[in-house]
Amino acid sequence: MSGWWRSDGEDLLLFLRVQPRASRNLFGEVLGDRRKLYLKAPPVEGKANQELVRFLAKSLGVPKSRVVIEAGETGRNKRVRIRELATLPEKLPQKR
Repeated sequence: MSGWWRSDGEDLLLFLRVQPRASRNLFGEVLGDRRKLYLKAPPVEGKANQELVRFLAKSLGVPKSRVVIEAGETGRNKRVRIRELATLPEKLPQKR
């Protein structure tokens, strides 16, 4: 287990620090108890949150309906629940 994610029953909780307006969507470095996540979308009118849900669903191989932003909708620090996924896949799109 890592500080930026944990299992919660059948679900997975992710603790993220989102950086909008990046050149591409990918996971970045671990910052304490959060993982940086770079998103192309701007933080206006919910576009970054929509991109976050889309990107996580694709990266984790789950439907978008199973990705829920539980906390931080209007901020950069977010808690995201992935329903019915107990652990992270080994490969995630990461910044090099």
